[in-house]
Amino acid sequence: MMALTHFFISLTDFYPQCQRIPIAERIDCIPDQLATKVCTCSLRGCCWSPQSDTSVPWCFFSPNHGYQVSHSPQHPVFVSQGFEATLKRLPSPSLFGNDIQTVLLTGEYQTKNRFRFKITDPKTQRFEVPHEHVQPFKGSMASDLSYKVELKQKPFGLVVTRASNGKVLFDTTIGPLQYADQFLQLSIKLPSANIYGVGEHVHKQYRHDVNWKTWPIFSRDVGPSAAMDNLYGTQTFFLCLEDSTGASFGVFLMNSNAMEFVVQPAPAVTYRTIGGILDFYIFLGDTPEQVVQEYLQLVGLPALPAYWNLGFQLSRYGYASLDEVKEIVERNRAVNLPYDAQVIDIEYMEKRKDFTYDKVKFKELPEFAAYLHDYGQKYIIILVTRKVWVNESDGVWPGETVFPDFTSPEGTSWWVDECKLFYDMVPYDGLWIDMNEVSSFVQGSKRGCAQNDLNYPPYTPRILDKLMYSKTICLDAVQKWGKQYDVHNLYGYSMIMSTIEKVFPGKRSFLISRSTFAGSGKHGGHWLGDNAATWDQMRWAIPGMLEFNLFGIPYIGADICGFSDNTTEELCRRWMQVGAFYPFSRNHNCEGFMHQDPAVFGPNSLLVNSSKHYLNIRYTLLPYLYTLLYKAHTQGHTVVRPLLHEFYSDETTWDIDRQFLWGPGLMISPVLEPVGLAGEPVLLQKAWHEIQTPADKMGLHLRGGYIFPTQNPATTTVASRRNPMGLIIALDANSEASGDLFWDDGESTGEQSSGNALQMTATHSNYSDPNNLKFEEIKILGLPHEITTVSVSQNNVVQNYPINTTYDSARKVAFIRGLQLELGKSYTVTWALNVALNERFDCYPSPDPTKEKCEQRGCTWEVTGNPGVPSCYYSSNNPYYVSSLNYSPTGITATLTIDDKVRANEDFTTPINTLGLEVKYHHNHMLQFKIYDPQSPRYEVPVPLNLPSSPTSSSQDRLYDVVVQIKPFGIQVRRKSTGTVIWNSGLPTFTFSDMFIQISTRLASQYIYGFGEAEHPTFRHNMSWNTWGMFTRDQPPTYMLNSYGFHPFYMALEEDSNAHGVLLLNSNAMDVTFQPTPALTYRTIGGILDFYMVLGPTPELVVQEYTELIGRPVMPAYWSLGFQLCRYGYANDAEVAQLVEEMKAAQIPYDVQYTDIDYMERNLDFTISSKFAGLPALVNKIKSEGMRFIIILDPAISGNETDYPAFSRGEANDVFVQWPDTKEILYSKVWSFLPNVQINESLSHEELVESYVAHCAFPDFFRNSTMEWWKREILEVHDNPDPLKSLKFDGLWTDMNEPAAFMNGAIGGCKNDLLNNPPYMPHLGYRSTGLIHKTPCMEVLCIFPARGIIITRSTYPSSGRWVGHWLGDNTAAWDQMHKSIIGMMEFSLFGISYTGADICGFFKDAEYEMCARWMELGAFYPYSRNHNEKGTRRQDPASWDAKFHEISRNVLNIRYTLLPYLYTLLHDAHAHGSTVIRPVLHEFVEDRKTWDIDEQFLWGPALLISPVMKQVSFQGDRSVNAYFPNARWYDYHTVTGSKLGQLQNLSAPLEHINLHIRGGYILPWQRPANTTAYSRKNPMGLTVALDDALFAEGHLYWDDGVRIGTSRAFSLLKNPFFFAVRMVGYCQVRLHPWGYSKPKFKQIKPNPRM
Repeated sequence: MMALTHFFISLTDFYPQCQRIPIAERIDCIPDQLATKVCTCSLRGCCWSPQSDTSVPWCFFSPNHGYQVSHSPQHPVFVSQGFEATLKRLPSPSLFGNDIQTVLLTGEYQTKNRFRFKITDPKTQRFEVPHEHVQPFKGSMASDLSYKVELKQKPFGLVVTRASNGKVLFDTTIGPLQYADQFLQLSIKLPSANIYGVGEHVHKQYRHDVNWKTWPIFSRDVGPSAAMDNLYGTQTFFLCLEDSTGASFGVFLMNSNAMEFVVQPAPAVTYRTIGGILDFYIFLGDTPEQVVQEYLQLVGLPALPAYWNLGFQLSRYGYASLDEVKEIVERNRAVNLPYDAQVIDIEYMEKRKDFTYDKVKFKELPEFAAYLHDYGQKYIIILVTRKVWVNESDGVWPGETVFPDFTSPEGTSWWVDECKLFYDMVPYDGLWIDMNEVSSFVQGSKRGCAQNDLNYPPYTPRILDKLMYSKTICLDAVQKWGKQYDVHNLYGYSMIMSTIEKVFPGKRSFLISRSTFAGSGKHGGHWLGDNAATWDQMRWAIPGMLEFNLFGIPYIGADICGFSDNTTEELCRRWMQVGAFYPFSRNHNCEGFMHQDPAVFGPNSLLVNSSKHYLNIRYTLLPYLYTLLYKAHTQGHTVVRPLLHEFYSDETTWDIDRQFLWGPGLMISPVLEPVGLAGEPVLLQKAWHEIQTPADKMGLHLRGGYIFPTQNPATTTVASRRNPMGLIIALDANSEASGDLFWDDGESTGEQSSGNALQMTATHSNYSDPNNLKFEEIKILGLPHEITTVSVSQNNVVQNYPINTTYDSARKVAFIRGLQLELGKSYTVTWALNVALNERFDCYPSPDPTKEKCEQRGCTWEVTGNPGVPSCYYSSNNPYYVSSLNYSPTGITATLTIDDKVRANEDFTTPINTLGLEVKYHHNHMLQFKIYDPQSPRYEVPVPLNLPSSPTSSSQDRLYDVVVQIKPFGIQVRRKSTGTVIWNSGLPTFTFSDMFIQISTRLASQYIYGFGEAEHPTFRHNMSWNTWGMFTRDQPPTYMLNSYGFHPFYMALEEDSNAHGVLLLNSNAMDVTFQPTPALTYRTIGGILDFYMVLGPTPELVVQEYTELIGRPVMPAYWSLGFQLCRYGYANDAEVAQLVEEMKAAQIPYDVQYTDIDYMERNLDFTISSKFAGLPALVNKIKSEGMRFIIILDPAISGNETDYPAFSRGEANDVFVQWPDTKEILYSKVWSFLPNVQINESLSHEELVESYVAHCAFPDFFRNSTMEWWKREILEVHDNPDPLKSLKFDGLWTDMNEPAAFMNGAIGGCKNDLLNNPPYMPHLGYRSTGLIHKTPCMEVLCIFPARGIIITRSTYPSSGRWVGHWLGDNTAAWDQMHKSIIGMMEFSLFGISYTGADICGFFKDAEYEMCARWMELGAFYPYSRNHNEKGTRRQDPASWDAKFHEISRNVLNIRYTLLPYLYTLLHDAHAHGSTVIRPVLHEFVEDRKTWDIDEQFLWGPALLISPVMKQVSFQGDRSVNAYFPNARWYDYHTVTGSKLGQLQNLSAPLEHINLHIRGGYILPWQRPANTTAYSRKNPMGLTVALDDALFAEGHLYWDDGVRIGTSRAFSLLKNPFFFAVRMVGYCQVRLHPWGYSKPKFKQIKPNPRM
């Protein structure tokens, strides 16, 4: 360096101005050592303030350090390019000596968006980088600047602001300029902490951590690690994103000396370098991408790689011989791995000397390239920088070594000549340049390095080892461009400038370099160095690639699977997946470690198959990647692109560095953690379309709005470039897309002609393609409807050749195949769309649609002859889009906003403008998503659910992924294990208004079960355009009419046999439409959308998870499992008493007797009729005989009585439903008759109601006072002190609690017509009457010490926690038996286990054979009751003949025998949520035939019931068809076993019901008796049904049967006596219970027949 005059300032003359500088803005005054107050800080004249955080500078500059602008009036001087100013150093102590007292500031307004300033020594020429592109500025000052520059005088500072908004971007006043001979420093305050770039380092995150980090910059041979080491290259450019508008700027320091880059939380950065000059460029852009383009226009646009460079490459350091290389090549060819290039590391050389080869181990190397070329592959060699002629010697691989000086013409010529000569000896296709930092294996030289300020400068940056010549040559070595001290970081840059173009004239070959500098990308690519086989290194490679795209080196990648250390199969598999999307895609590792080429893991291994899958996707998309690289080459675009470059308005993206984009359109979301620990991919506010990938997958998504050129893949690019091409058109929310393609010969140099560049656009239903290429397939993603016609024309002449189109409605993907769009010709391709019938979603579900009404709603009208298909259907997207979106580990929140293009709507159905979305990942198997009005609270169902206080799921264990579609809004739920989408609501139907809410979802299959309550003809729903209403109503079971309960829950099977369930927690009137898409549409008229989804994955687990949410089913008393009798129409208590005696005489098991409302005085609750005055005594009598008694109550209280305590007390306690305005009681009519009238029972029902029925009030059970009143009234009946009025009933039967009324609405009519006749009337029974049909108006606002039973008619999710249910007022008809099985299976899904139907039917007279068959079936209802209405014949078993008695007695004895098993099942339901009446598919879901079985059912897992439910036309041909899934089944009656697994025709005489026990199970049983009170005292036994492996298991639950809280469960799996019967196919063992404690098991010999 030049000798300089030294100036010294006495400390007594200098006083630092240590005003209150914010901690975040401190600029370190002692960067070189540990700060001390006296020894260093005071000597440097700086401010001292220690902190607890040692990363914060304790000693920092004051404002009176630095420079000031000269006071000379001519400063600054404005010149043609900008301005000049002289800066004078302020008197202050020196940090490292040799401060330059006067410096020259030059500012140049080079372009509208680029400002340059440099600070130089006006007296002495200092080193300036001799860059190929960055030359002295020759132009004039630009105009219309996007920036303003302000010069601060004292201390000197430069402030750059954005002209459009005045925002300060670059402010050097935060710290003083330091300009010494070997220490130059400038600090810059920035507008945001969104800082990206500067290198080369391992940045563990893409956005800089600004918490006081110092990054050294000095080219060094050291591999990537977690340390903050300086790595191979020197890149001084960073980008700063200002805010969510996308406005950004970049800063570049053109300086090649060793330096540091410091970031701090101000936010601010400091450049600290030890030589050269300060030469800064500032680039402004409206987007981050534009800033990169501005930067690359300065330093040089990237090279365009040859097309074959984009193929996959294999390499290894340590091949033993060429034979081993060929073996590896062949094994990877054999598995058909896409694979373009083979690389051989230095082992091919003779003693590792460049331009030689080992003539023993690699003797056939000259022929190796031809061997590869025959297969379409390429050969790449490595060269290491050594030999000529940097002055001073060194050592690298071969030993004593010298280094070429690539900055001298002589060195360059020698290098090129040697490359050519070696090419003539060993043909190769590309060069890999290594060790060009420059790297040395000795420190400096063999003789060491001289003691001078170059090798030991006054300030050494925080480089690795803190020694300038560590692992490189001495810094005083000389090259043509200057001393190593100045040009060390330029060594790799100078080398690649003089290599490839001269070795391969006219061709783009292959060149990658380990060491880089600004502008290196013009000549070649880069790999991220000698990484390690760790998950961290795989993650860190993504920020590295993103940074090198900022630096203008888009051809970038990391060593796939890791260079050092042994990889693992999982790590390598995941790395091969993400590595398939590195622009430079190479698998490479080091000697001494395992081979890791894909084929080494096995020809059909998961890794090989996964690698082939993703490499085939890569090769398919190579035309797109090549086009991106062309745009980088010509315009400076990034290729591997951060998400923030495209979605800067979404602040989530500012930190994303585990995903990346290819250009603007393809998002890659790799798995970067072991065992599936990857975080949720972030899908942004655009339409995305997922590329189909296998189960072992990572995320690949195509962005809507873009067109992707494709080509059929092959195993090499030579082959793939001959294949047909295609387009993938991913439509955006506006059904538009655009894209471009660059195509040439793939290797020629020179200016790439734009004549072959194709601009493509697609809008709605036409696509214009003025292309010269040949396309055979167009794939369109996001197409809402099927293509009906395609037309291809050339020069307006239609081309006539066959074209094939297909459409996948579930994925919204269309294919146009058979195209012949020839190269060099222009075509126009147009297509027309048609909404497939199955894709129509009803736009006018109200009655009487017309074309006029339809089109007023903006929908399409087209009448078809297909039943159920809507004539009015949606032809546009739903009007909502996501305006804000936030993903978190526990869920998603979003704001939904309505589009400007709102469809026409009727009053009260105008969509709400802004909605909230909340998704919660409650459990790994269960999630919730809720859509609501955030501005105005709406009704939400107050049913308590069992939810965790905060979500307990984890991303690695969740069974589901959730994605929010942005525009149009939709939610997608996907099962992780299979990729099956089980909910997809991005459909046109979604709307949310005050009184009409509608949402549709596509379904995973046609197999849907549930929803109720309604009479369904099959268990599996018919998907052919059926709409079912849900609204609780007094409606006997009738096809398509809504009945008593409300259950908006369904279970769905997926095509792969997995199952899931969905609950909509909404209690308003609604309907659901099934259509064959398959899809489901919900419509409700109030509340919110509050969905809960359980993921199973088995049907039985679905129910268990659902009941875990809503509450487990009640545990009924043991006696309630006995047979029960009731009739509406008993004349008096004597008739009931006679029935009891007749049943006893017939010896028919029978536990419970009822009376219907007949026992009441004029049907008044809580009264006893004079005709039933003896009922209390009768109840006491039958209870003493072991029986039980149940009464009925209707929740409708007469208001026409003068002395009716129930009403008086209720009125006093304000318990009744009221009118909303007056708070008066709302009255309607139900059962109660007026007092003191003679009733004419010959009148019709309607006439009776009109003339004789009293006004009634309805208890409001939402009030606590009502519950207390109700309980008191019931207890008064039970515990009345007057024995003649005390009914000691054991259970309650609650009827008419929908609530039901015998008139529509209320006395005097309803007052609010809008609520009772809403704008949309769901598909309910009596739709024209409105919601008030047989129910009150819409505008209205445990009592036993032992386990009793409550039976209710009206139910809702969670009702099963307290009650059982019967299926209502059915009819004495054969078809009702089948429908009762369907109903019970549905209520099993709904979590109500204790269910049954009125045996033999409620309405109409029962017929003998039907009633007998129904008694057989009803014996296997959990709730087994024979019940019918007055006016029909008696149908209790005792009323028929002796044969009927025998049939009933026998089948009920079987029931009573198996009650311990049934009781155990009910406890399993109560404890675990399992089903009791179990669909066959729940146990055999892998057998698709079971998915439609609903004429058979199981008790739990083990007892199959196959009833006869059809009338036999003649005697002697009674049989039933029964399906037996694949298991061993034992006939219950004959105890014979067989392996069935097929449909069987079984004999079924009238007295016989077919029962089969499944092998592998043990059934507990007990000897029957006429009541459970006696049967529970009998001996018990076990039926052991062995499976094919001679194994069986089971369990028994036993308690006292009535007391609350008693429970004992006993395993029947491992008791010793089982071993004695393992070899017996079917065995019965007796047990004897002792009291209510654990049964003592007593084994007896099995029956010889068994």
